[in-house]
Amino acid sequence: MSALSLLLIAILAAQERSQSGLEIEAVRPMIAQPYRAQKAVIASVHELATDAGLQILKDGGNAIDAAVAVAFVLAVVHPEAGNLGGSGFLLASLRDGKAMAIDYGGVSPAATKPGIFLNSREANVGYKSVAIPGTPAGMGMLHAKLGKLPWKRCLEPARKLAKNGFAASLRMELILKLQVPVMKAYPDSARIFLHGSTVPLRQGEKVVQPELADTIARLQKHGWREFYEGETARRIAADMAAHGGLITEQDLKSYHAALVDPLETVYRGHRILTMPHSSSGGVVLLAALNTIENFSLAPGEEGSTRVRHLQAEALQLALKTRRQVQDDESLPVTEAVSKTFSKTLAALITMDHALPQDPPRQGPRESPDTTHFTVVDAEGNMVSNTYTLSGFYGSQVVAKGTGVLLNNHMSVFAGYPKTMKPGLRYLSAMAPTLVFRADGTPWLALGTPGGMTIPSTIFQVISNVIDFRMSLRDAIEYPRIHFDQTQQRIDAEPGALVLDVADRLKAMGHRLNPKLRSQGDVNAILIEEGSGWRVGWSDGRRGGAIKGF
Repeated sequence: MSALSLLLIAILAAQERSQSGLEIEAVRPMIAQPYRAQKAVIASVHELATDAGLQILKDGGNAIDAAVAVAFVLAVVHPEAGNLGGSGFLLASLRDGKAMAIDYGGVSPAATKPGIFLNSREANVGYKSVAIPGTPAGMGMLHAKLGKLPWKRCLEPARKLAKNGFAASLRMELILKLQVPVMKAYPDSARIFLHGSTVPLRQGEKVVQPELADTIARLQKHGWREFYEGETARRIAADMAAHGGLITEQDLKSYHAALVDPLETVYRGHRILTMPHSSSGGVVLLAALNTIENFSLAPGEEGSTRVRHLQAEALQLALKTRRQVQDDESLPVTEAVSKTFSKTLAALITMDHALPQDPPRQGPRESPDTTHFTVVDAEGNMVSNTYTLSGFYGSQVVAKGTGVLLNNHMSVFAGYPKTMKPGLRYLSAMAPTLVFRADGTPWLALGTPGGMTIPSTIFQVISNVIDFRMSLRDAIEYPRIHFDQTQQRIDAEPGALVLDVADRLKAMGHRLNPKLRSQGDVNAILIEEGSGWRVGWSDGRRGGAIKGF
């Protein structure tokens, strides 16, 4: 078969037959075309962020420069999760396959100790709920190591949008309506987002944030360290001191992002890289992939009782593995993600009965209110970044005189009493991920928000592409399941468990959540084999924007 025939098989939507008698053959017909661009693509949750990053690429920047621009713009236009006052994780890969992981997770302040919160509200909302932010340091480290354009240029789109304003989206209006009861108590936040009272911004209204623009301008002039050592740091610390918060100037000055070694496995010939501790999502993802690799999966089986059973069992075992690694500290990470260990897990799975259910056990309290973006440039460099404020609009606090929304990461620490100590990174399930071809070249970059559902979502998208040979768009849009370790049951999206599949799973002993819900919001891009075109998709679950050139 010619190279052209192979290429057509890879990219066309379905088996098509010409009057010439020739036809396009495909392993599976494509239901929906993903986005395609010849040189570069960006996928994020907001069009203005995608546009900003794309312009950076057109102006000669690389994927790293564009990622910094997207991160800062999302802090302006998508403040429910995009942030400067939060934290996250990222993976970057160069065209030669060399990869770098940065952990810029939030850190507990020096004043952290058991019993510091009088009630659960203090841990979830307000000044005490704020951990030391990591985003400026994470973006600063990324740019310093691999950036091409000046730092100031990468931040300029965000500064302009904060200064000149942008139109509020429908999602901003809807989420702010939920935040009124908790946000109204904080004047600087209410002034920006609630008209200074209890009336949230409406779709189409202009959102102007001059103090945030000034903060970004200081970071442009003095570099990312200004956030931790300059005027911005002093203003954050002063506001904290005035309202009983935990963070001090010394806390901010002591913060550093960490360059870490990615966790790694090989899934059916494809090298997979994801995040190590302090993310637990990477362990769950790799343990689930390694486990299900012991079973054959083929196009046409997706969504079947057999596959849903295997997925649920692999996820249950992977989540139990996470507990052994993170909570009990009884299993080394290297063993947890090894092929040998996965065979012992796979041997526990039978095809006619669900695994025994564990007693209910408190799981992580990480919020699903996160966001992810992915960038691939013309040189083949990739960035996969997931970051968060934790809950919607974090602590609800905008630090006085900065325009910076601050996280409520301390809610996660409060859920793990043993982590209520100074200087620890908060435990997260965020797991930006890279997938490589058998020859070692970068292939697919992806990630998602969703709290503990993050590894479940990425696990299924990777399997959809590799095992079921779906187009990237089909793989992302296909309905998902999740194993809820706290309730010991399967959660599902609409259409994920059709009636007879659900009945058969219950007959096997699986418990199913009767309430359906949406899961994740994947932004993913791959480099097509043969043509080199960039193929991507921005999940429709929260409404994203994917563009390229």
